[in-house]
Amino acid sequence: MSGTTWVYIMLGLYIIYCFYWGLKGYFTEKTSAGYAIAGRSIPFFAFLLAATAASFSGWTFIGHPGLIWRDGLAYAFASFYVLTIPITGTFFSKRTWLLGKRYGFITPGDMYAYYFNSEPLRFLVVLTAVLYSIFYSAVQLMASAALFNIIAGVPITFGAIFMAFIVWFYVCTGGLKASTWVGVIQFLLLVGGILILGFFVITSEQFGGWSGFSAAVHNLDAKLLEVPRVINIGLGGAEGESAWTAVMVLTYMFALMGIQSSPAFTMWTFGLKSPKPLAWQQAFMSTFVVGFALFFFTAFQGMGAKILELAGNPAFANLNQATVVPTLMKEFLPPFMLGIVFMGAIAAIHSTAAPYIGTGGSILLRDVYWRYIRKQQAGHAEQIWMNRVFATLLTILALTVGVTSKAALVILGALATAFGFVMYILLLGVIWGVKIPRLGAVLGVLTGMVAVFLTYKVWPNPLSMHCAFWGTASGLVVALLCKVLGAKDDEETAQRQAEVRNFLDDIDEPSASGKQWRSVMKIATPVWYVFAIGPACILGNKAFAFCGFTPLWSWQIAWWILGIVMMWALCFKAEMSTTNEIQIERAEKETNIVIKEA
Repeated sequence: MSGTTWVYIMLGLYIIYCFYWGLKGYFTEKTSAGYAIAGRSIPFFAFLLAATAASFSGWTFIGHPGLIWRDGLAYAFASFYVLTIPITGTFFSKRTWLLGKRYGFITPGDMYAYYFNSEPLRFLVVLTAVLYSIFYSAVQLMASAALFNIIAGVPITFGAIFMAFIVWFYVCTGGLKASTWVGVIQFLLLVGGILILGFFVITSEQFGGWSGFSAAVHNLDAKLLEVPRVINIGLGGAEGESAWTAVMVLTYMFALMGIQSSPAFTMWTFGLKSPKPLAWQQAFMSTFVVGFALFFFTAFQGMGAKILELAGNPAFANLNQATVVPTLMKEFLPPFMLGIVFMGAIAAIHSTAAPYIGTGGSILLRDVYWRYIRKQQAGHAEQIWMNRVFATLLTILALTVGVTSKAALVILGALATAFGFVMYILLLGVIWGVKIPRLGAVLGVLTGMVAVFLTYKVWPNPLSMHCAFWGTASGLVVALLCKVLGAKDDEETAQRQAEVRNFLDDIDEPSASGKQWRSVMKIATPVWYVFAIGPACILGNKAFAFCGFTPLWSWQIAWWILGIVMMWALCFKAEMSTTNEIQIERAEKETNIVIKEA
């Protein structure tokens, strides 16, 4: 059978699996919270795999090797998002879950509006969630359409509509639980696909085994093998290799930290049955398993394509970053494997689009329709159906944006994660008690969003630093300035915040050994950031080499291994992500529900 036949067979099996979970959810989810946050019952195993799949989108599968091909190993530092994405969860997720349990929060808007006693803040979070859902999903859906077009010859617009229909069906029928269980198979396909494609590239006769491949990489132009400099003075720097200065690498990682601080991930945390899987997802599934796939196998793909292009292989003559992976798939994979890896790419793309469309719909339902249009007077059935309407609208908007604005698409995807990182301002206040007054929270988030836009579109990347850094830094400055200039909260807000602080500090008090580890990690974590992905990563250009890897590649692998140790220490030893039975039991019993569900 041909590769295209296997593509359709695999796609058929995948659709059956997706539709099964969608229909199962349709007949079982009868409450608003059951549909929106899976009734707070997402199990250990499902979250472990699905949350990891959702963190690493189709961008990881298709765009990441494409940019390694274009910009070389300086861009391969982006593989460190296997640490910087889950480290956000390490900082915030456990305490977010405890708050969701205690106060009955369903959306992030509930949590931020309650803590800061501010309804304008709720609308800023809604705006962030909706923009994130539309833009990020648009990027994903168009990527799946482009892949479908290259591998199976399906017209792009039809492919986009068909791929969007699959996601729309299981998200709208089954809610968050369906998205989660489909995410389980998506994780296996995503990681499996990256490993299979990288394996077939590296073992191909065209390279003459690892020694031949390694020698060819060593012979590439130095600009593909080194970080160009620490910083560019002035604006941005050109697209391409010179843009990846050491500080650009660092601040680009900040943007990706916005994935797990985005409103969608906060809702997923509320939906967990227990916080037990958090530490394992952060330290093992994301950092180790996906890290192994990226630091080796996506780099094999990107560097392999560059070697073949420079060697004059006709199949690699007219590459761009979007066609690198599809071209490798067509050139190196036998028919059955082509079907599997194609499904891996589609699963990677859907694993991100589904939760963002689903949670975006739930946020519009709960924070706008239920609270303001229906004045908290709608029953469960009406809420679920309106949730489906909003998810449908978001899918249509994402498709429309994707099909009509090709040029704007990449911009929108980049802005989405940067907007997610701006939520750090609110999370630092709610989760860790940074003293930000209500006015500071509202103005800080507004300033952050405006600054993200200005440093992306108007004055791109000042000092070669990503717009996510400028957005969150300026937002934090404004938020803290409001405090310095004497903005004060009223008595009710102060009491609320004091009550939340007392609850968190009491229930989440680390043990004596946890406190010691935290004091060590306060120094170790910034040191890791500076050397692994910060200004000192330029030392990797000439530092050391092992096993045939070039110096910069060796540097990345070494700091990735140290990063696994760091994440283990943060999650388990410093008790940032672990909970004991007493804490969980207290969270179940000591409730103070402030949110009306129906």
